[in-house]
Amino acid sequence: MPEGDTVYRAARKLDRALSGQLLLRTDLRVPQHATADLAGGSVTTTISRGKHLLTRIERGDERWTLHTHLKMEGSWRVFRPGQRWSRPAHQARVVLETDRTTAVGFSLGIVELLPTADEDSVVGHLGPDLLGPDWDEEEALRRLLEDPDRPVGEALLDQTRLAGIGNMYMAELCFVSGLNPRTSVGRVPSLPRVVRRARQMLDLNKERALQATTGDLRNPLWVYRRDQSTCRRCGTPIRVAMAGPAGRERAMYWCPVCQPAVDD
Repeated sequence: MPEGDTVYRAARKLDRALSGQLLLRTDLRVPQHATADLAGGSVTTTISRGKHLLTRIERGDERWTLHTHLKMEGSWRVFRPGQRWSRPAHQARVVLETDRTTAVGFSLGIVELLPTADEDSVVGHLGPDLLGPDWDEEEALRRLLEDPDRPVGEALLDQTRLAGIGNMYMAELCFVSGLNPRTSVGRVPSLPRVVRRARQMLDLNKERALQATTGDLRNPLWVYRRDQSTCRRCGTPIRVAMAGPAGRERAMYWCPVCQPAVDD
């Protein structure tokens, strides 16, 4: 599933491509909104909220928000009018067309159209957004510490605690913080420092397509998906294990030497 910085870049791309333009044709290829027609409306902005995208559209007195989520396979692509699409048409879930641009959302996990006044119904449950203008470190820490016995890796992935961290940043953040992801939140030595590092990681990567946490774009990651390799610091084989609630398990990657368990 995309990380918060990936969704941030998608929002920036859509905002630049569509904002201020009149929609000539719209096509929402999901059953619940198949008859919706936003043609004649003007796109005012697209913003990210954690891993969610909100595209706001005005038409007369109407104010609509197109809520989309990339999930695992989704992406937004922008084309010139008449340009051949880079993915098959049957994968398109949303088409927004102006006289200058065609924006296509492929394989989107969520497509919802709702009044802008009701946006909280789809993103109000989220914790503070690491890349949002209203970032609130104290509130994020309060939410994380509500369950001090929860494994820190699992807590960091919970979008209701803080929004924007996916599996890759969780693994990398735990490594650079010297934390075993199974360590309980209440036993993390400096949780504020961990949260600040999380925000720094996403902020440093939000403007570039190749995400890196090591400072070296040739070897960009410390542990994530490196379970067939050894630790870049100590040479110990990287470990991987599935963890999390039943049915929603996620892979955790860690170095057993650089990230020793403290709860055993």
